[in-house]
Amino acid sequence: MQTFFLMTKLSPEVTKRIKDRESLGRAWMSQVKEKCPEVKFISHYGVLGPYDFIDIFEAPDADSAAKVSMISMANGAAAAESWVAIPYKRVIELAKEISAI
Repeated sequence: MQTFFLMTKLSPEVTKRIKDRESLGRAWMSQVKEKCPEVKFISHYGVLGPYDFIDIFEAPDADSAAKVSMISMANGAAAAESWVAIPYKRVIELAKEISAI
């Protein structure tokens, strides 16, 4: 399983319905569980900055991660990006592999 970060920016229409955030979030999660049963969520945070939320999740591949982003877009996200996360030790190993270049 690979680790991904889902960066989500809510649309202005959804932001206006902030009081419904909990029920909208539950509906979104139900769809993800139904359409992507192999995806495992690690944590969920509201963040300050250009995005509203970050979810950390594991998925078997980029296709599964893309589905999570698409479901977010279909549920009122103005932007939803799934970023792959590479463990630091692996980054160091990769750097050593290319150091001969």
